[in-house]
Amino acid sequence: MARKSSSPVRSTASSTGTAAEPADVKKAPSLSSLRSEIDRLDKDLVTILNRRAEIAVQIGKVKSSNGLEVFSAAREEEVLAKVLGASQGPLPQDTLRLIFRELMSGTRALQRTLRVACLGPKYSYSHLASVAKFGEAVEHVPVGSIAAVFEEVNRRHVQFGIVPLENSTDGRIADTLDMFTKLPNLKIRAEVRLRIHHCLLGRCEWSQMRRVYSKSQALSQCRNWLGKNLPQAAKIEVVSTAAAAELAQREEFAGAVASKPAGQAYRLNVLAENIEDQANNVTRFAVIAETAEARTGRDKTTLMARIPNDPGSLVKTIAPLEKLGVNMTWIESFPIAAAAGDKNPSYLFFLDIEGHSEDVLVQKAIDTIRRRCERLDVLGSYPRSEIVES
Repeated sequence: MARKSSSPVRSTASSTGTAAEPADVKKAPSLSSLRSEIDRLDKDLVTILNRRAEIAVQIGKVKSSNGLEVFSAAREEEVLAKVLGASQGPLPQDTLRLIFRELMSGTRALQRTLRVACLGPKYSYSHLASVAKFGEAVEHVPVGSIAAVFEEVNRRHVQFGIVPLENSTDGRIADTLDMFTKLPNLKIRAEVRLRIHHCLLGRCEWSQMRRVYSKSQALSQCRNWLGKNLPQAAKIEVVSTAAAAELAQREEFAGAVASKPAGQAYRLNVLAENIEDQANNVTRFAVIAETAEARTGRDKTTLMARIPNDPGSLVKTIAPLEKLGVNMTWIESFPIAAAAGDKNPSYLFFLDIEGHSEDVLVQKAIDTIRRRCERLDVLGSYPRSEIVES
């Protein structure tokens, strides 16, 4: 006789014949529950951001009582580095950078609204570089020339100016170097390395285009592309890429080489993107002000030196850099007007070296170089920056 089981046999199927769902399987969250979680996090974020702003206002009061400036390139670079280093995704670092740029811009404005001069009008690359460094919560003051940017800062009409210093395709920006020879008292407080993407903008088809406007440097950076694709169009230089977009908006058979934001602002069609001849096209901008920047440990220093016009004088002048282990990352020569009766041209040299002018080895190198020069100006020490997209 068969023996009965002491434990009941459990059915593995329901009355309808379907397999039973394991008890430990969780249901996927619903759309409404996920949205509720987002709403809760947004509320928490607003509370945290406002608390951060309250502390920033307190910091502003402490700075004011100690005679310190609202803007500190060193501190803002430090904040960004810590934020980006703490993130493990999935939010892209470029997105985080933009968020915190505007966050710092907005909290700065609670302390004081800054005025920043740049080569305009709005949506020029100088304006885009200004936004990249200072955010939107400042007063961007567009002016008509690089010289005017220097003058606005020198006359204290603005706290800061931003000027192009060099381009990876075209090299030095002569107008900027010339103004440093005239106003060496102004200091470089920060740099912006902006990746430049040029677009062909217009209201007509390529075949109808008779004129292409842009700043001389932009036309130069797209020379091969324009020659191949628009050989029939005259290339006309204007004061800025944004001014070019404005002209293209007014004229029926005209185009502009400018940024995509400029095209959007002037309601132009983007006929072609990324038309620059060199894919890695970067312009380095200098933020200028009356005072120098504090050291961060990740700095560079820009020097302007007038060197005797003798054989080997340049090599002798910069020799202390190698001896002291100070790395030079950039050098440009710049001609200056000769004195009456002097037949030999004279040159200034602009140099970038790694480190801050307050670093012991850098300070020693500068002192040694100064003794070998006819003139030496420290144009500023400031944090090294990463490339940002325009």
